[in-house]
Amino acid sequence: MLFQVGGQGTRPTFFEMSAAQQLPASLRAALTYSIGVLALRRPFLHKVLDHEDEFFSLLMLVLETHSLRITDASFAESLYGLRRRTVKIRVKKEDARPNSGDGIQQSGLEKHQRILSVVFLVALPYLKSKLHSIYNKEREARLQASLWGNGDETVEDAEYVSGGESSLVSREATIRSRLMKKIQKIMFVCYPWLHASSEGMSFAYQLLYLLDATGFYSLGLHALGIHVCRATGQELMDTSSRISKIRSNERERLHGPPWLKALQRALLSCTYTMLDYAQTGLIAAVFFFKMMEWWYQSAEERMSAPTVYPPPPPPPAPKVAKEGIPLPPDRTICPLCSQKRANPSIVTISGFVFCYACIFKYVSQYNRCPVTLMPANVDQIRRLFHDM
Repeated sequence: MLFQVGGQGTRPTFFEMSAAQQLPASLRAALTYSIGVLALRRPFLHKVLDHEDEFFSLLMLVLETHSLRITDASFAESLYGLRRRTVKIRVKKEDARPNSGDGIQQSGLEKHQRILSVVFLVALPYLKSKLHSIYNKEREARLQASLWGNGDETVEDAEYVSGGESSLVSREATIRSRLMKKIQKIMFVCYPWLHASSEGMSFAYQLLYLLDATGFYSLGLHALGIHVCRATGQELMDTSSRISKIRSNERERLHGPPWLKALQRALLSCTYTMLDYAQTGLIAAVFFFKMMEWWYQSAEERMSAPTVYPPPPPPPAPKVAKEGIPLPPDRTICPLCSQKRANPSIVTISGFVFCYACIFKYVSQYNRCPVTLMPANVDQIRRLFHDM
C-alpha cells in the first residue's frame, strides 16, 4: 500500500492544529467574561450564564455549520487557513504503472461528513461538559454525605406514610428520584474511565501526529476519514466565488409576493452580514478578553504587592563622655592599652573596639563602656574576626 498525500495543500504543523483546537475554549472564556461583566448592570443576563453550555453550543452550532458549508473547515480551522479533505486510500497493484496516481487522494467533504463533523465539533463537547458537571455534583454530594450524613433516605421513607392519591404521586416521584440517583452513581463510576480513555486517545493521536506517524490529528478525524491541510491561493479564491454562488441561489429560491421577497432578502442580507463579521467580531472579543485579563491581573498584583519602604537610617553614633577615656587618632590603637589591638572585640552597647583582654578586664571591674560610660556587661562583648 502506498501512502502519499495529494497536492491540494501542505500538512499543517502540530502547533497550528493545537491552536485551532484551543480556540473554542478561549472564545468561550471571552464570551463568559463579557456576559458576566454585562450582567453586573443587567441581572437578566444571569439566565444566560445559568445555561452557559446550551448558549455556547447553540452559537457554535451556527458558526460550525456555516463554516463547514462554505469553506469545508471548522470555524477555528478557517481562521488559520486550513481546509478539511476526504481521504480515499487505494491499493496499488503490482502490475500498475508507477504514475497511476494510486495512494491517498483528497477531495472535498461530502454531506454526511459535514453533518458528522458538526456532531464531533458541537454535540460531543456539549455531552462531555454535561457529564463533567454531573460528575462534579455527585462528587460534592458524596463529600457532604461523608461529612454531615445523608438525610434524604428518611425523607423519602416518610413520603410513603401519607395515603390516597398523594401517596401514589409521592411513590412515583420517589421511584423517579431513586432512578436518577442510580444513573448518577453509574456515571460517577464510569466517567473517570471514559474521561481517561478519551484524553489518552487524544494524547496518543497528537503524539503520533507530532512524530509524523499519522496524518490524523484526532480520533474523530480518523473515524470520519478526513485530513486537514492548508488551503492554497486558488482554493481561497474558489471559496469566495462559492459563497456568492450559494447566496445567489438562495435569493432565487425565494417565493411569495414582492413585499415578502423584499423582507426575506433584507433578512438574508442581515444574516449574511452577521456571519461574515462573526469571525472578526469573535476574534476581537477574544483579544479584548485577554487584554482585560492581563490588565486586571497586573492591577491586582500591584494592589496585593507589599509596599517596599527604604531601609531606616542607622542610629546616631554614641558620644564620648567627658570623664571617659579619649579615643586615639589611630583607629587601630586600643584606647585602654594605647597599643595596636590584639584579638579585637567590640562592645555592642556603644560600638567601640578594644583588645579583648583589656575590655574584658575593664567591663568585669566597672560594668560600663570605657569611652561612653554607658552600662555594659561581659555578655555584650563580641569578638571581631575582621578588624577594620
